[in-house]
This record gives sequence, C-alpha cells and structure tokens, in this order.
Amino acid sequence: MPRVKRGFKARRRRNRILKHARGFSAGRSRLASVAVEAVRKSWQYAYRHRRLRKRDFRRLWITRISAAARMIGTSYSRLIFALKTANIGLDRKILSAFATSDFKTFEAVAKAAGLKIAAAI
Repeated sequence: MPRVKRGFKARRRRNRILKHARGFSAGRSRLASVAVEAVRKSWQYAYRHRRLRKRDFRRLWITRISAAARMIGTSYSRLIFALKTANIGLDRKILSAFATSDFKTFEAVAKAAGLKIAAAI
C-alpha cells in the first residue's frame, strides 16, 4: 500500500507562507518551517509599528510647530491654547506643513489666534 502524502492543501499553505517570506535572507525565504516563524514575527512587527508610526509623526509635527512658534516669540503650548480659544481647528499635521513650507501662513494663523508676534528671525 502506498504512503499517503499531504496533498495540495499542505502545499498551498506552505506556498502562501513562502510567498510572504520573499525577500528574506537564506532559509527564512526557502524553508517552510523557518519561514513560518519569520513571517509571523514580521506580521507582529508590522502591526506594532503601524501604531508607533502614528505616534512618531505626531512627535515630529509637534517638534516642528514648537520650533516655528519659538521663531515668532511664543511657545508651543501657548500657541495651541490660543488656537483652541480662537476656535481655529487646524490639526498638528497642517500646522507643521505651514511651519516648514509656508512660514508666512503660519504667522498669519498665529496672528488670527490673537498672539502677538515678535520679529521672525
């Protein structure tokens, strides 16, 4: 009696994992058992870093806004408070874009919020 082989379902499962492991080095891209571990770990990293990326960008935007706020003679917290009390609903991503690429608009937004602006450097 011939032995029973695993059939196409097992091959399909292995190939699905190996497809996700393309680009990995050495046996991690060629051996199914090693690739399973590598792919699962990579999925964990991807899941975690999708959340961390949001935090990192927010920190970057806040740093840029803070630097621009210092250039007009105020602090980040005072600027954000003035924007909130003036009901100016610009988020940090947009404020950061103004601070880096269009500083005149950033100054205009700060003036609209009721801040006194020192001479920009």
